[in-house]
Amino acid sequence: MVLSIFYQFFLLGCTSFGGPAAHLGFFKKHFVDSLNWLSNERYSSMISLSQILPGPGSSQVGFAIGVERAGLLGGIAAFIGFTLPSFLIMLILAMTAAQLDGAISDVIHGLKLFAVVVVADAILTMAKSFCKTAPLKLITFASTLFMLISPSVFSQIWLLVIAACVGLLYRFSSIPEVSEKQDMQWQWPTLIVFVGLFVLSILSLPSDIFAQFYQAGALVFGGGHVVLPLLQNSVEHLSQESFLTAYAAAQAVPGPMFTIATYLGAVAQPDNILVGAIIATLAVFLPGLLLMYTCHHSWYALSNLPRFASVTAAINAAVVGLLAAAFYQPIWLSAVSDLWHIAIVIIGFACMKLFKPPLWTMLVAFSALGFVL
Repeated sequence: MVLSIFYQFFLLGCTSFGGPAAHLGFFKKHFVDSLNWLSNERYSSMISLSQILPGPGSSQVGFAIGVERAGLLGGIAAFIGFTLPSFLIMLILAMTAAQLDGAISDVIHGLKLFAVVVVADAILTMAKSFCKTAPLKLITFASTLFMLISPSVFSQIWLLVIAACVGLLYRFSSIPEVSEKQDMQWQWPTLIVFVGLFVLSILSLPSDIFAQFYQAGALVFGGGHVVLPLLQNSVEHLSQESFLTAYAAAQAVPGPMFTIATYLGAVAQPDNILVGAIIATLAVFLPGLLLMYTCHHSWYALSNLPRFASVTAAINAAVVGLLAAAFYQPIWLSAVSDLWHIAIVIIGFACMKLFKPPLWTMLVAFSALGFVL
């Protein structure tokens, strides 16, 4: 059973291009419609839970499908199978970066502009989903100003805490009751592990790679795009070129975007690339998987708590502001320096919205553009 789960997710990990939304569509077609591993209602509840927990949404849903099918070992098999292909590709890119230094420096100009286009599209999409009312738009605006004035990982922590408190005091939204109700079934040992590792990561030395990537993974609400600014503030000794190259590469490979950590972990440990890549990858995924395992049996009960939904709505709106601040600094400021760059970004964004080409084709186009620039 466990090997079957690994095999099915490995196949999807090799072919799932298009980001988290596309991944969830692949999962539904494969595991709900074709294999009948779980019901559509149960699958929908997994998606809902992944949206309000920090971490990579599609990876969390895949992990939950594995847990539903064969317990914790099934969840681990699903995670490894889905993540392994993109992990290997990002590792190979990091290992060959030094040999291809000249070529990479040429295409970095194009990759920076590509990052501007992709993040702008992500902000617009998230704003439409998470900022539907005036109070939520106000939270997004205030969050953007806050992060522009004080860009640091501790500011991000305080921002999410403040947003959660506002959500407790002011009811932003409610979640309709579901037909099936269950008692709270918390996996307390797993929750204790999550909290303990988070506390240790805060107390660790700034050079501790596991701590840096675990903090980022524990604070990422909103998916793979938001992990970029969090990692930039957590892993301060890496260059902006490393971040933007990793971000652009993560857009083009199949599987979860969180494997950006694979590239960055390898670059952060040039003396032991494989160990650095493994530690960073496990650290950035682990918080979301621990929380998913802790909460997924209790989701039906949680979904009936209006205050819980309100806190979630406030945090999601704050995340949009966080990403908007990161869009300006460092993404826009490091990429756009003249009118030609602005024109290229506008044309690229228009092409993405009107023609919806595969991201890898846009990556190739912008990489080639780097040589021209």
